[in-house]
Amino acid sequence: MRFTKGDESKQKESWKLSGQLRKRMAHAKRFSQIPMSKCMRDLCKEEDYTFLNSLEKQDKSPESTCVESESQEKQEERIRRRLEREQLEQEKQREIEEQQKEKEGQWKSHVAELAVQRKAIRAKLDRLREFRDFQKQVVLQDLGLDPASANETVKHLLMRL
Repeated sequence: MRFTKGDESKQKESWKLSGQLRKRMAHAKRFSQIPMSKCMRDLCKEEDYTFLNSLEKQDKSPESTCVESESQEKQEERIRRRLEREQLEQEKQREIEEQQKEKEGQWKSHVAELAVQRKAIRAKLDRLREFRDFQKQVVLQDLGLDPASANETVKHLLMRL
């Protein structure tokens, strides 16, 4: 059986129509699952079919593939820049944390140093008090006075020493 050119074009059109019909039937199945009134369903069907037809036309145009590839490249560029920004923010955060840890370490060492100095000063104060008490006892023994008595002359003498 031979087909003429007219028959071939008719056959292509019938295949095209059957493809569109299949798409519409698949759409009708999905569409029927949505609860709505009959008049709304008729209105929505018309809008849906026009929308589906416009989508088919967009898919076939070579410009849409260029636009899609450009938009994909732009999106990838945006993602790359966002990742770079996030990485920089993480690095800055790490640097800030390191600086804070370093400052804390310096502060702790400074406080420890002050504590050591305070202990040394208290030890010196205790030694000075012991020496003063010893001086007082020696002065009182030299003067032949009772160590329990608190004499003003003794205090005055110790102040001068």
